[in-house]
Amino acid sequence: MQLILYSKPGCHLCEGLQEKLAQIQPQPQLEIRDITSRADWFAAYEYEIPVLVDAVTQRTLPRPSPRASVAQLEQMLQKYLSESQQNETK
Repeated sequence: MQLILYSKPGCHLCEGLQEKLAQIQPQPQLEIRDITSRADWFAAYEYEIPVLVDAVTQRTLPRPSPRASVAQLEQMLQKYLSESQQNETK
């Protein structure tokens, strides 16, 4: 599982999601992109972060609830990523 997390320093929602992603087994490959480092990322995600993107398909994943448990986050990711892979093989 390869994911991109659009985030910014000091974003508590982003930090919480990152902590939960670190607890998923097997751990996803996670690339963290600081939206303050590029104007285009900032313009696109300023009011949307945290944003998770499937690094393989470049599709934005649904935003998980900040109250979701690690298990719920893992289930959501598995469901979405498996659906995404099925759609690509059609």
